[in-house]
Parts: sequence; structure tokens; C-alpha cells
Amino acid sequence: MQYTLITGACGGLGRAFCEVLSERGEPLFLTGRSEERLRALKEELSARHVGLPIEIHACDLTKEEDRRAFFEYTDGMGATFSRLVYVAGVDTQMAFESYDEKKLVFQTRVNSEGAFSFINAFLKRSPLDGNTEILTIGSMSASTPMPYFALYSATKKALEYFMAGLWSELKGRAKVTCVLPGGIPTREDIKENIKEHGFWGRISAKSPRAVAEASLKAVHKNKRKAVIGFWNKIIKLTTDVAPMSVKLRFISRRWSKTEKDHFSE
Repeated sequence: MQYTLITGACGGLGRAFCEVLSERGEPLFLTGRSEERLRALKEELSARHVGLPIEIHACDLTKEEDRRAFFEYTDGMGATFSRLVYVAGVDTQMAFESYDEKKLVFQTRVNSEGAFSFINAFLKRSPLDGNTEILTIGSMSASTPMPYFALYSATKKALEYFMAGLWSELKGRAKVTCVLPGGIPTREDIKENIKEHGFWGRISAKSPRAVAEASLKAVHKNKRKAVIGFWNKIIKLTTDVAPMSVKLRFISRRWSKTEKDHFSE
């Protein structure tokens, strides 16, 4: 059986993808770090969509041995995949000098290394018949260097560039899309962060479900890159033409006022 593989399935955006795709009757294979949260999510979705094939297996994306064990498990089941939705991400926001080594490695591995690794393994287990889909969640924060969000911005830019190269490599065999959403009001701290950014925060934010639906539509059309939301498209155009020194001053003033860190070992 072919599944849609979703990483970060238990988070706010991951859950939105699960809900949209389960409503469409698509078999799901879900992963995240917590087996307990995955079981609860599976029970919830199965109660709403009786008979829908849903499989789960926990995986810490920062660990090579966990990633290898995950695909050994799926291979043992004989599972193959028609779509990958790489939602997992770490959005630590702070001055770079405030990072310690564990925080740095954790964010870099989830946002970049984990994505590259999972996509590579996914390609070896997919039909690559022109309908295979690979969707990753980038960020508007990758549109420009971001003081006080520098590592997140850089890892998301790396993902965006990687996906652009892959889009060309796999043309005709798979649809490859990196989407760039703005703020997504999932956790309470993110909702508060959006409020703190005032007008610009409000107009750039989209609900998890809206982002999930727009993202699935974009990868179905095989868009190399898709900015999610009208106002984010305007912001992106403005950002692209603004002088770097102006962008850095503006971002530094606004982003130095907030900090968030959800790192846990």
C-alpha cells in the first residue's frame, strides 16, 4: 500500500495536513518524536474516518540511527510512499550567541539534515511515476537574512535551495515544492508573537488548515516554490527589492524584542 508520509504530524501544521488528507481518504503514515502523541492522533483520526489506513512510528529526526530504524520498520511492513510532507521544524528565535551546541545542532538537523535524509530515503521507496509528490515547509523568514532568527532563516534557505535543485533533477518523475508561509498560529507563543509584530504579523499569518490546503494545491501543480497568502507575496516582492542594509536594520529592531525557545532533549 502507498501512503502519504508526514513528519511533525503531531504539531499544529502537521495535524492540519493529517486532517485534510484523512478527509480525502488518503492512507497516512505519521511520524514524530512522541509515540504517545502519535497513538493519540491515530485514535482521533481513526474514530472520525473508520477504516482509513493509518500507520505510525516515532522517529527523532536528529538521530541517524532513528531515521534508519524508521525506514527499516516501513520496509518490514512492505510500505511504499506516494507523497512526502516534511513539516517538522524547529523555530528557535534568539541572538545567535545565546545558543549552546545542543540547541544549534538540534535546530540544524531537524530543519535541514533530517529533511535531506528523509527525502533521500523516500525517493528509494516511491514509484517516481510523475505523480509522486515531495512537499517541504520553508518559510518567509528565508526571504532575507534574519537578525535574531539567523539560524532558522539560514536552514530554511538551505532547504529552499535544495528543493529547487531537486525540482530540476526529478522533472517528469516527481512533483517537488517548497512552500513559504508566514506566521502560522499554532502554539500560544506563536500567536503572541504574531500579535507582537502588529499589522505585519496579522496580515502575513494564515491558519494551519489554510496553509495545508494551499501547500497541497501547490505541489499538485508542481510549483518549484510557492509563497502562501496574498500579503506574503506582496511582502516577498518588497523584500526582494529593498536594500540589504535597510532590511537588516528593520528586522533587527523588531525581532530583537522577542525570544522563543522550545528546545528539549
